[in-house]
Amino acid sequence: MRILMLSPEATPFAKTGGLGDMVSSLSKTLAAAGHEVHLFLPLYGHILPGPDWTAHPDPVAVHLSPRNTLFCRVWSAPFHGTIAHFLEYNNFFGTSQIYGEPVRDAYRFTFQTAAALDFCLQTGWIPDIVHAHDWTTGLAPVLLNTTRRGTSIGNAASVFTIHNLRHQGLVPAGLMPWHHLPSWLYTADNLECFGGINLMKGALYHATKITTVSPNYAREIQTPAYGCGLDPVLRFRASNLRGVLNGLDLDEWNPATDPRIAAKFTSGKDLTSGKAANKAALQCAYQLDPDPGTPVFGIISRLFDQKGLDWVADILPGLLGSARMQFVLLGTGEKWLEARFAALAARFPGKCGVSIAFDDSLSHLIEAGSDFFLMPSRFEPCGLNQMYSMRYGTLPIARATGGLADTVLDWGEPGGGGTGIVFNDPNADALLAAVHRALQLYFDYPAHFDRLRRNAMSRDFSWANSAKEYERIYAVAIRARRPGSV
Repeated sequence: MRILMLSPEATPFAKTGGLGDMVSSLSKTLAAAGHEVHLFLPLYGHILPGPDWTAHPDPVAVHLSPRNTLFCRVWSAPFHGTIAHFLEYNNFFGTSQIYGEPVRDAYRFTFQTAAALDFCLQTGWIPDIVHAHDWTTGLAPVLLNTTRRGTSIGNAASVFTIHNLRHQGLVPAGLMPWHHLPSWLYTADNLECFGGINLMKGALYHATKITTVSPNYAREIQTPAYGCGLDPVLRFRASNLRGVLNGLDLDEWNPATDPRIAAKFTSGKDLTSGKAANKAALQCAYQLDPDPGTPVFGIISRLFDQKGLDWVADILPGLLGSARMQFVLLGTGEKWLEARFAALAARFPGKCGVSIAFDDSLSHLIEAGSDFFLMPSRFEPCGLNQMYSMRYGTLPIARATGGLADTVLDWGEPGGGGTGIVFNDPNADALLAAVHRALQLYFDYPAHFDRLRRNAMSRDFSWANSAKEYERIYAVAIRARRPGSV
């Protein structure tokens, strides 16, 4: 199959979270399976063309409307069996900032979407599948059903993946004439939303097939509690919605080969010594007391209310003041959360370390050196850090929501089954009880703790199975769009 991936992010070119990892890993896995995969990304200011990049000789004409054609340049480069295309248009993408003001972002990313489709038309490379990711590229299924329907790319099936339903692309209706969209789209069962338009909603109505990043999240978002106002649309399209669990890039996240950690290790005889060496390095990096017998609880996260980190800040003073434990955090986000965690680090030196930053190497060391990893999310479409943690023998403490419920198995005391600690209620008291269970596991059941580590490291979170599921979804989408073609 010919597959066009549309995304604002792809690791390592541009990344703010799991979206970039997913797009890159899925693309590479599909290419390795023999499919022809092209990525189409913005050329942000921090991305510099390499020696193996080529610029297409002719400018790409992006036909937004009969009176509005913009011209851009597209660069192409080989990328792990795929071809990555980069849209150069400095007025929208000349800085290093991926996301900014929401309305301007809507114009930026819908321009990227239109440019990708027109680039395919201009070069004659016509995909079978256009796979659009999140609200930023949500206009793709709409364009394929309207302004591009009568062109050769109009026969392409579309798959739209929801990475986080909370971010929907709610923008003024003025975006419609900018793209010369027909007026019949401005209805409640199409793009219209609160007097403006909703790019996510449009994609949900127009995509041939819809996916999201875990089976449990696909069920959750069809309910009012998690549907963010779009649950009626998702129930309407339920027969075309499927949750496919994200996988891991096993080359990037492998404790046996990871160059960023203090000591490489496997789930074999070197597990105990490898974890100990990494814990010592982590304690040193955060200036914690060098105590190998004290459990370290880690967090790597964007500091937003979605992640339940306010509950962590609520319970830490009591825990750090009375329990034998240490805590480390890496992340940036809302200033009030940054300030709360910074104050805890100042209050509990030697027991609490906080780094308000983005640091890829340190994130690997936290995964390798921690004993437990906290993910108390209010909601979590998939989550990757719980899977990274398990691969590095670090046990997740996770709330049973979204992809966390799909991936973390609760400690089946006293037999030592499971791969972590799971709790249900969305509040600080439930999180505190889960941390107490983790401390009990660590100090009172060391043989079970060791077994859980090995259980966790044995889980298969590779992209192989998930990519096969996407292949099946693509084939069904193509048949639905072009009956008899597959």
